[in-house]
Amino acid sequence: MRAVVQRVLEASVTVEGQRVSDIGPGLLVLLGVGKGDAEADVAWMVEKLATLRIFEDAAGKMNLSLEETSRQLIVVSQFTLYGDARKGRRPSFIDAMEPVSAKALYERTCELLRQRGLSVGTGIFAADMKVALVNDGPVTLLLESPGPAAPTG
Repeated sequence: MRAVVQRVLEASVTVEGQRVSDIGPGLLVLLGVGKGDAEADVAWMVEKLATLRIFEDAAGKMNLSLEETSRQLIVVSQFTLYGDARKGRRPSFIDAMEPVSAKALYERTCELLRQRGLSVGTGIFAADMKVALVNDGPVTLLLESPGPAAPTG
């Protein structure tokens, strides 16, 4: 699994003119599911997102997690994170998981984050979404689970 994690002051997702999610301070997570990803990748990503020390403490150091701050997150499915544009002009998406299985792992990720007591907004899987955000910092991180789809090294 791959994720682009952005610390935000606010974020929202709109589909067909209707706002489907919005949050104040927290994280916007663009989540891609790759071929070979499994439940272990979901568990790794959930643990990382919930406990990643990305929010500032009283001393101004990034030392607090979502769980410690009770901030919210929006998780948006994003198969294009598996786009490979190294050759030619059109990206290849052959490393992205097929939609039915990817949707199941995306939904499982959101479910497990909620089970940890986090407030989780979502987009709509495979919809044309408009994502708006105000990046805080800016702080943006790339995460990749260590599963079979992850590069070695």
